[in-house]
Amino acid sequence: MCGQKEVLLMAFICLSLGKLVDSSQQVLTDMSTNFGKALDVCKKELDLPDSIIGDFVNFWKEDYELTNRHTGCAIMCLSKKLEIVDPDLQLHHGNAKDFAMKHGADEQLAMDLVTVIHECEKSLQPNDDQCMKVLEWAKCFKVEIHKKGMAPSMDVAVGEVLAEV
Repeated sequence: MCGQKEVLLMAFICLSLGKLVDSSQQVLTDMSTNFGKALDVCKKELDLPDSIIGDFVNFWKEDYELTNRHTGCAIMCLSKKLEIVDPDLQLHHGNAKDFAMKHGADEQLAMDLVTVIHECEKSLQPNDDQCMKVLEWAKCFKVEIHKKGMAPSMDVAVGEVLAEV
């Protein structure tokens, strides 16, 4: 987000960016919480272990490494249920944008998030294991969101995810 537009007054830039980062963090917190609401359904459908909950609780921790294939399966299930991806795991740009906007993103932020997801999708090596493919996709998204300073505060994110789980 930083440096996207030239603005005459440096103070205005700082204030605008601070507000945008706060806004994007809240949007990502809300999106994560919504994912958590449907997690139980996917856990039951796929008979996934309770251990994946830790990955969802710790997802936004910058130094937390996602390695559990089952977590990829859960994210895949959630993404399909929320119609963010089609049955072939291709990103559905319109639905992904709508999902972000339903959680408070404005048009530009929603498009930025879709762009990050799409770039991650394109950067993946081919993988026949759909669960691992989605896990790599999620890891890329997490890294890119941290680079942009848009990751939710861990205190808020953990509290909201735990409240839903």
